[in-house]
Amino acid sequence: MIRVLLAEDMHLIRGALASLLRLEPDIEVVAEVPSGDAVVPAALEHRPDVAVLDVQMPGMDGIEAAAELGKRLPGCRVLVLTQLGRPEVLRRALAARVGGFMLKDAPPADLAAAVRRVNAGETVIDPALAAATITARENPLSPREVDVLRLAAGGDDLSEIAHALHLTKGTVRNYLGAIVTKLDARNRLDAVRIATEAGWL
Repeated sequence: MIRVLLAEDMHLIRGALASLLRLEPDIEVVAEVPSGDAVVPAALEHRPDVAVLDVQMPGMDGIEAAAELGKRLPGCRVLVLTQLGRPEVLRRALAARVGGFMLKDAPPADLAAAVRRVNAGETVIDPALAAATITARENPLSPREVDVLRLAAGGDDLSEIAHALHLTKGTVRNYLGAIVTKLDARNRLDAVRIATEAGWL
């Protein structure tokens, strides 16, 4: 019996995934959690064979949770589910040593098959996404630069970005200048467009 921990912040989706997996005779859902922060405590309590984690969750995201799980419970394999079929997200997931990376719009039957394959030690990745990742440009921005640009993309001005990230306005201005240069953009708006199209925001 494959013991599965399921982490998904949307209650309806989590319930649907759990119901789907419970139809399988060889899979048992031993824990369901609504946030990334709850993954490791639940895993240490229930000792699952496979953790199925959504990428976007409140608190710690699914990839951060996967990395932490790898340190605390290395025997637990991880399958990441996401709506964000972007090369940069897959790169982060692979760096966290996840065993599988699946898009949420995959056919339902593929989920149970992926759980079995990940449990068996295989790496399961959508082939089209893997190909796109190989050819995609790597993100040249630091995590802090991504934070700054994400807030700028949301319409925040210098003062708001500085306040949100506990920086000075001058530091934010320097970050934005560096971002425009690194992305070879014409201006801040162009930098937002380039980073969004590349899947870095």
